[in-house]
Amino acid sequence: MKELTIEEAQQRLKTGKVSAKKLVKEFLRRIITIDKTGPRLNAVIELNPDALQIAEQLDRERKAGNVRGPLHGIPIMIKDNINTADRMMTTAGSLALVGHYPEEDAFVVQQLRKAGAIIIGKTNLSEWANFRSTRSTSGWSSRGGLTKNPYILDRSACGSSSGSAVAAAANLCVAAVGTETDGSIICPAQTNGIVGIKPTLGLVSRTGIIPIAHSQDTAGPMARTVKDAAILLEVISGSDEEDTITTQQKKSAIIENEQLFEEGAIERMRIGVARNFFGFNRRGDKLMEQAMKTLEQLGAEIIDEANIETTQDFREEEYLVLLYEMKNDMKAYLEKYGEKLPYKTLKDLIDFNEREKERVMPYFGQEHFLAAEEKGSLEEEEYLKALKKSKELAGKKGIDAALKKHRVEALIAPSGGPAWTIDLLNGDKFSGGSSSPAAVASYPNITVPMGEIFDLPVGLSIMSSAYKEETIIKIAYAFEQATKARKKPSYKKTLVLR
Repeated sequence: MKELTIEEAQQRLKTGKVSAKKLVKEFLRRIITIDKTGPRLNAVIELNPDALQIAEQLDRERKAGNVRGPLHGIPIMIKDNINTADRMMTTAGSLALVGHYPEEDAFVVQQLRKAGAIIIGKTNLSEWANFRSTRSTSGWSSRGGLTKNPYILDRSACGSSSGSAVAAAANLCVAAVGTETDGSIICPAQTNGIVGIKPTLGLVSRTGIIPIAHSQDTAGPMARTVKDAAILLEVISGSDEEDTITTQQKKSAIIENEQLFEEGAIERMRIGVARNFFGFNRRGDKLMEQAMKTLEQLGAEIIDEANIETTQDFREEEYLVLLYEMKNDMKAYLEKYGEKLPYKTLKDLIDFNEREKERVMPYFGQEHFLAAEEKGSLEEEEYLKALKKSKELAGKKGIDAALKKHRVEALIAPSGGPAWTIDLLNGDKFSGGSSSPAAVASYPNITVPMGEIFDLPVGLSIMSSAYKEETIIKIAYAFEQATKARKKPSYKKTLVLR
């Protein structure tokens, strides 16, 4: 099945070469062939039983001259920690929430439906968005099992948005939505050879998303091209009265400015290199050097050694913040559903996991849950100090300081190293990453394919200050068009060294 961009799919729909119903059928067949049989990627945790009916309705609207926008009739996947008010469950991959059918769509889903997108299914994830255990295996959940990397099947898909990344990479949908607290969009996107955008906190509503931490959580787009990711981001963002952070700042349009996608768009831009993120992999470092040369050839001025000096200074504070917010935010989410959910607190989930440990914890435990349960309210001084310090060190004294000191508009770094071998017994052998400063500061970050290391993709990350999505998208698009670095997945069983 041919990979289609959003614009290519729209053109086919417009000319009648394909209908939304036919497009959905083609993806459903591919999901059965690639995801459930064949390589058995296991990226899709549940299919939407109403997808074909929705497609038929959107086809009728198109025939009547009503096209809602660029996503009208486009098949999209979303991560299984995002509420849908339909016949699909929302479980965060946990057996504890099997049977949870929210009565309201997440704001992100409302935006997708209004735009005419067809949510054809939900994707597997690292259970509880990878914040259950210190020794977890990315891409595994007790409900969904293990998601595999489509490039080399015994390699990690990273997480926690494992299924969304793999679904987009393996052409099981046109694009997908993931979520990130720290690295959960950037890592799986780069590891599976696609584009992922972690937006500024406040650009995309958090309403209806199973939480880890409200000060860092955000949904974001995952797609095969920069432009598709930008289109999807434009659709899912917006002001939500229920999530007041989305109404507090004026946001600029992302894709309405066609200059972002014009030749010469980054000429004379000053771009800094956060070299203190080098060293994950020597071949990855060589790809970074090539990326710097490519950006120079595109007219940008590259400023080396524009390091984020505080990178190692906020880790302890970030973890404290996540523990406090996980306990309190999870309680707020669970209590919202009253008697419809048997669990009301994090302690209830901990008890469930212990009772069902043979099914829920066969490989790794719940150390993060236990540590979070020991924390108190969000009024405690320890939490308030950690929140203030982590935001300041990652933002004002971190990314902002680097941008100002070196007079650059954005910073680039390797997104991470190549995917590691899956090891359910010992957990992830993480190969490095640069997501934390932007995640903790609540700033935007994009990863774009940079090349491959022995058939395993790695990405280039571009980050900047709050609400600078246009800046990082502009750079990523120019780099993508100059390099065409992304290759389709190879579905190899294991890595064979040459």
